[in-house]
Amino acid sequence: MTATAQGPLLEVQNVTRHFGGLAALDGASFQVHRGEVLGLVGPNGSGKTTLLNVVSGRLEPMAGEVRLGGRSITGETPETICRAGIAGTFQLARIPDTLDARDNVAVAAMYGRRRLDVASARAEAERLLTRVGFTADRAAHAGELTCFDHKRIELARALACSPELLLLDEWLAGLNPTELEDGIALVRSLNGEGLTIVMVEHVMHAIRSLCGHIVVLNAGRVIAAGTPEQALADPDVVRVYLGEGV
Repeated sequence: MTATAQGPLLEVQNVTRHFGGLAALDGASFQVHRGEVLGLVGPNGSGKTTLLNVVSGRLEPMAGEVRLGGRSITGETPETICRAGIAGTFQLARIPDTLDARDNVAVAAMYGRRRLDVASARAEAERLLTRVGFTADRAAHAGELTCFDHKRIELARALACSPELLLLDEWLAGLNPTELEDGIALVRSLNGEGLTIVMVEHVMHAIRSLCGHIVVLNAGRVIAAGTPEQALADPDVVRVYLGEGV
């Protein structure tokens, strides 16, 4: 999809975040346009998850600014940012075992942007679990479910927040080949419905299949950006991340 005349949906401007003496992010900047799937790639420890955590409000930047739809959301709480239109998944799926599959999603519908009542939230949870391809028992708890079931619940939970921008932190990691293709098709279909997506991913097949634009991080800095073909061919990217065989 092409960007609209409204300008970027997300702007990350010179964002810096240190942990002790380590610069996890060092002046990182990029934009995400409406309707786009943007990939964030780079070696382990390059700052990808930290960047998502800054965008979602889980971490506050030490310098720089994050803007959503032209409005600064820098330093706002995760709850405020969620209700402004950003939701996502964690690098490791976090599905509380005290709730069944349906109510894990329903809680997000109750406390997200729409703040649905219990009955409406449970109905929305049922719809979204179907939408993401969850076929297990809706009354099942996390300990009874597969890894991909957990990922589907977490995605449905993010969608229950009614985001404009969906953040996926290695959502496709650890899937077998069949699951991976199903996951790619699902992400593509969500984008086809108009959802803007930023995805952190190491699976290059998924990046090439889904992303029109990627940003490559190394040591907290953006070292390349462009189409997957352009950015992955950059000599700095080949040297620090992908290796000579790519």
